[in-house]
Amino acid sequence: MLDIVRLRVLAAVARHGSVTAAARELHYSQPSVSHHLAKLEAETGAKLIQRAGRGIRLTEAGRLLAERATEIIGRLDSASAELSAHVGLRAGRVRLAAFPSALGTFVPQAAAALAREHPGLELRLTETEPPDALRMLRAGYVDVAVIFRFENTDPEDDGIRLLHLLDDTSYLVTSGQSGDGGDLASHRDSRWIGGCDRCRSHLLELCARAGFEPEIAFTTDDAVAVQALVAAGIGVTALPSLALRAHRNPEVTLTELPGSTRRVYAATYGEPPDPPATAALLATLTSVTRP
Repeated sequence: MLDIVRLRVLAAVARHGSVTAAARELHYSQPSVSHHLAKLEAETGAKLIQRAGRGIRLTEAGRLLAERATEIIGRLDSASAELSAHVGLRAGRVRLAAFPSALGTFVPQAAAALAREHPGLELRLTETEPPDALRMLRAGYVDVAVIFRFENTDPEDDGIRLLHLLDDTSYLVTSGQSGDGGDLASHRDSRWIGGCDRCRSHLLELCARAGFEPEIAFTTDDAVAVQALVAAGIGVTALPSLALRAHRNPEVTLTELPGSTRRVYAATYGEPPDPPATAALLATLTSVTRP
């Protein structure tokens, strides 16, 4: 029986016309490629390769077998992809990292929809802010990272692919004790409550546009704690609508901040196509976040 690994080696040599190039494509050493070719010749009893100057070329038998090898490999790869799609959605696993307000709003909807559509697919969730989520994605600890970006956010690393899910408006959050409503500039003398690094950077930019540098007296990523501090008159803050959907303290006042919208994405890493389980999760996230 012909060895499929050796057929792949022959097909690569035929494709590139070079042992060196075939070794590079297959991530083999050149001696390993030559060894596989010699073994294939022994298995078939046919001369498949001949020297041509400083290079090599396929014999007639080599060309014939290389053509058949390409067909066989294509069918095997196709069957493998189909089986992966079948098994992956019936008994697979997909891992998602997302920031807190996403986990408090649309991610549970997506998880429920995914469970209904693919009951054998296991979803694992991790709560983390975008920078850590992207590090986990690049390291292979998660398959999808739900992140947000502002206009001033640095570009993502090469290899990160972003699928836009929604736009998330920001609001000035105040209380009666700190002066209801108003705009950013009217709170230049207030104490401010900052969030994660990405949100804090955005807040600093917004305040700079309004002509002042905020006094950030407290820092917490907990939207419940932030609103409790605001309601108690400890400070003011800016929060996105997702955080306010996840929890809304009735004792705070909201004023929309024009031009302060963050964009929420589902991030994946590497070249497409995505594995079936990852593609199913992306489709579900899209379905629950878009009208």
